Amino acid sequence: MIIIAVVVILVLIVIGLIIYNVSIHKKIQKFKNINQRITNLNVVQDFLNAIGETSTVQEKIKKINDVLIEKYEIKYSTIVVFNGAEYEIKASNVDQKHWDALKSLQNIDMFKDSIQTATPKYVTVNNENERLPYQQMEFGRAKSAIFFPLYIDNVYIGYWIMESGTPHDFDNVDTTVLEVIKENIISVLKTVVHQKTLESIVRKDLFTGLYSEEYLYGEGKNKIDRYTKSTICMFKIINIQEINKQYCRELGNKVITQISEYIKQNISQEYVFVRYMGPKFVIAFSGAEESGVADFLNEIKDKIESMNISLTEQELQELNLDPNKEKKNNCNMTVVPKLNFVISSYYKGTGLEEVLKKLEEYLDNADNNESDITNI
Repeated sequence: MIIIAVVVILVLIVIGLIIYNVSIHKKIQKFKNINQRITNLNVVQDFLNAIGETSTVQEKIKKINDVLIEKYEIKYSTIVVFNGAEYEIKASNVDQKHWDALKSLQNIDMFKDSIQTATPKYVTVNNENERLPYQQMEFGRAKSAIFFPLYIDNVYIGYWIMESGTPHDFDNVDTTVLEVIKENIISVLKTVVHQKTLESIVRKDLFTGLYSEEYLYGEGKNKIDRYTKSTICMFKIINIQEINKQYCRELGNKVITQISEYIKQNISQEYVFVRYMGPKFVIAFSGAEESGVADFLNEIKDKIESMNISLTEQELQELNLDPNKEKKNNCNMTVVPKLNFVISSYYKGTGLEEVLKKLEEYLDNADNNESDITNI
C-alpha cells in the first residue's frame, strides 16, 4: 500500500509539473506574441515616421527598407517595383554589382510560379559549396532567401526578397511576422503611389523657368519640412488680364517673366518659389515667421509696383511684331504691374495643400482692385 501511495503521489507530481510546464509555455508564447505585436506596431510607427520625414518616393522606400533591416535583423533586403516599362530596384542593401540579377528574378521559373499564385517562395542550399539558382556572378553572398510577390488591389507591382548568408537560415522563421512586414511594405507603396504620379508630372513653366505647383508636394516639401514652422505666401498679378487685353499678350508675358526674375534674385535658395497657376505664384518661406515675411514682402511689392515694363523694339522684332504697326495695338506701351499678396502659417506634418487652397480661395474672392498683403 505504501508503494502504491508513493507511486500515485509521484504520478500526481509529474502530472502537476506537466500542467505547470504547459502553463508556463503558454504564458511564454503569449508573451512572445504580445512582444511581437509591440515590435510590429513599433515598425509600423517607424514606417509612418519614414514617410513623414523624407520627401521623395525613392527616399521613403529606401527608409522603410532600412527600418526592415534594422528592426528585424535581416541580412539583405531588396524591394523591386515594376514601373510600367521595366523592373527597377527601389531599395537594397546589396552591392550594386548584383542588382541586375536581383531585378530579373521574375524571369526565374521558381519565382514565376510564386508570382502567378501570389505566394512566397523559400529557397536555400544545403552546404556552403552550393549557390542559389538565381545567383549568376555571385557565389558566397546569399545561401537562403524568401521571395514575396507584391500586389496592390490584386495588381502585381513587383517583389520583395530577403536573403541570408547562412543555409537554412529561414527554416523556422515566423511566416506570420513576414506577412505583416510584406503588408507594411505594400501599405507604404500604396501611400506613395500618388506622390510618385505628382513627381513624374512636375514641369518647368515655359516663360519663367519656375517649377509648377506639383513641385511643392515633392522636392519642394522636402525643403519646407526641414523646419517645424514656415510661412506660405501666394500672390497674384491682378492686372495681368487687363494688360493682355488692352495691350498685348507678349507684353503680359514680359510682365510675368520680369516679376519672376526679380523675386528669384531676391529670395534665399532655402525658399521655394513656384508658378502656381496662371497669374498666381507661391513662395514658401521655410522656417520664417509671418512678421519678418510681411516686412520683406512690403519691400518686394513696392519695388515691383514701381517697375515700368515695356517691350523694346528688338523684342518686338524677335517676336515678329512690327513696332510701327504694334503702336496701334498699344503693344509697345509701358505698363505697371499690380500685386495682391496673402500669407499664412504652415506647420510640418499638416496638409500643405489645405493651406494653399485657403490662400487661393482668398485671392480668387478678393476685390479686383485689392492690392495688399493680408495674413490669414
